[in-house]
Amino acid sequence: MNTASKRLKLNEPGRGTGSVEKKILVIDDDAELCELVSEYLESEGFEIDTEGSGDHGADRALESDYDLIILDVMLPGINGFEALRRIRSQSNVPVLMLTARGDDVDRIVGLEIGADDYLPKPFNPRELVARIHAILRRSSAHANAGAAALNEKVAIGDIQLDTGSRTVTRDNNPIHLTAMEFDVLEVLLRNAGRVVERENLVEQVLDRKYSPYDRSIDVHVSNLRKKLGHEVDGMERIKSVRQIGYLYALPGKDVDTVD
Repeated sequence: MNTASKRLKLNEPGRGTGSVEKKILVIDDDAELCELVSEYLESEGFEIDTEGSGDHGADRALESDYDLIILDVMLPGINGFEALRRIRSQSNVPVLMLTARGDDVDRIVGLEIGADDYLPKPFNPRELVARIHAILRRSSAHANAGAAALNEKVAIGDIQLDTGSRTVTRDNNPIHLTAMEFDVLEVLLRNAGRVVERENLVEQVLDRKYSPYDRSIDVHVSNLRKKLGHEVDGMERIKSVRQIGYLYALPGKDVDTVD
């Protein structure tokens, strides 16, 4: 088995769905890996383009209408983080980052910049397809929700969330959130005053089973605290409930069971 095949763990044939025709851009300088990923994803019904450098990849992501971007961290030109920053400055297209296995720093940085999800190398192509489908399901749900609930708003204290326009304001000032941050905040606001278990939050927002080693939700919550402000009216806005999950505090009420 060659090196790229080992990184992919490509040991099973793809299962074409025949019903999905989404356009995906893979930005990775490993040509052999790109070829294997393209072959597998095309067998699953996706249309695949590839790009080998960060700067050209970011430009291409912004110039064309892609449904999802698969972005490696280590790239020539500009690295994956800089490419993601450039993409996020102009587009909310879903981005799945590929990171080195065991490198938590890369994963956290990618999520903080605005990646929707990450997948460590080496990966099983079936896991890649599962992550892609989960991200695309969320994107489709967002579009459908926006059409069905044009004027639905959730307001708690100084925060107002509009599910139709997918916008958030604090004291009527706009707060820019990534798609994942918006979804996490919506769940927390709809359950304000009640603890949301981390496992339930992962399943609702990331559309996958919870793993104790997956820090994605924790990073998204940390980003929300920074953007919304850690405190409101002198109390902690989003409380960490030890070994359970998170609670968005209702104004005038306090909870003591926190870290």
